[in-house]
Amino acid sequence: MIDFTNTQIAFEAKTGADLRRAKFLFNAIKYPPVVKLGKIFVYITGKLKLPVGWLLKPTIYKQFVGGETLKKCTPLAQQLMKYNILSIFDYSAESGESAEDIQQTFDEFICSIEYAKDNDNVAYTVFKPTALTVDKVLEKASAKTELNGEEQKQYDDYRQRFEKLCQRAFDSNVRILVDAEDYCFQDSIDELTEEMMRKFNKKRAIVFTTLQMYRHDRLPYLERLYDDAVKNNYIVGMKFVRGAYMEKERERAKHLGYPDPICATKQATDENYNNGLRYVIEHIDRFELFSGTHNEESNTVLANLIDEYSLARNDSRIFFAQLYGMSDNLSYNMLTKATM
Repeated sequence: MIDFTNTQIAFEAKTGADLRRAKFLFNAIKYPPVVKLGKIFVYITGKLKLPVGWLLKPTIYKQFVGGETLKKCTPLAQQLMKYNILSIFDYSAESGESAEDIQQTFDEFICSIEYAKDNDNVAYTVFKPTALTVDKVLEKASAKTELNGEEQKQYDDYRQRFEKLCQRAFDSNVRILVDAEDYCFQDSIDELTEEMMRKFNKKRAIVFTTLQMYRHDRLPYLERLYDDAVKNNYIVGMKFVRGAYMEKERERAKHLGYPDPICATKQATDENYNNGLRYVIEHIDRFELFSGTHNEESNTVLANLIDEYSLARNDSRIFFAQLYGMSDNLSYNMLTKATM
């Protein structure tokens, strides 16, 4: 059993100041009114372009952000590598809707692949499909709604950017995670990601799809992906997360009158996630797995499955992942167990 309460292991890399800052932040954000006020504060200061870096950088930024550029992230990645923890650099800026903004974001994604190629401390790169085109085009494509001439051109450009990223990742031998998005965008993203996996994942998983397991349709979709991988002889790159848009998804489904895509309860979501883990491990010869969760139970389930199926604890096909600064007690204690 993994002891996630071992604070000596979990916080060995932290200074006293780091721990005091983390305690203050987590004590604050556990209260919903504080989080709500914080969102309002960020929205207003962003709209007014007020200088708030002096407040955010020593607190929230330092706790959860690796750096503003790839170069500035490097010292932290090197520090984590000392504990055999690999990094994923996620370009989190929104691209905007203009062609210039989209191109700039695409160029940043390319840079992240090039950086990962030359740095052994980076395990994956990642991109948001919605950053590669305008929302309207992606939503219409997912709904199988006919695109007009300009929209079709925008969609064709989006497909080209998507494939160029996957091609560059393949040529660089870098694994690339395709982020999951809103329900209204996801069908077209799934279709294109499947196409890229069939093309680039013949010998190993380069392209990874992302399943938000708070959606009750994701386990059947996982099974269909496995069947497709067997039929077309490729490896499924599989990233699991619970999901990020629950309130928005339920409100949209209610407003537009279609069935709520989200599991009815948290327990149902947990079961969906854990059943997905079991299915992948049972069929691991056709999968590589990225389990992105801060849920202690799910991490324990996956760790136990690795032992149950007599897999190596450091099997290169299986990754546990947490956001930086969120769950050090999970990351560091699992790492110690994996290297035993």
